[in-house]
Amino acid sequence: MVVNGGASSRVALLGDQIAMILRDNGWAGIIINGSVRDSAEIGEPDVGVFCLSVTPKKSAKEGVGRAGVPVSFGGVTFTPGEYAYADADGVLTSRHDLR
Repeated sequence: MVVNGGASSRVALLGDQIAMILRDNGWAGIIINGSVRDSAEIGEPDVGVFCLSVTPKKSAKEGVGRAGVPVSFGGVTFTPGEYAYADADGVLTSRHDLR
């Protein structure tokens, strides 16, 4: 999953509860152009998390967002159906499964 939070550090776009939902639904990871909270707990589930920063402040759950659309930030467009690979050094995208 890729989320464009506008590089904001004002509120967290992911916390431990959502990370557990991702894990329980078989997601491999999430890339967030923004902040997360509960970083110690998020490190425990088997879901990769790549984000810009951490903050203790929760976001309001307003149901805003769209799924299945291209997401662009950092000079990269993440296109649905393509692959993203992340580690401590950064993120790569590919049209092909490189595993």
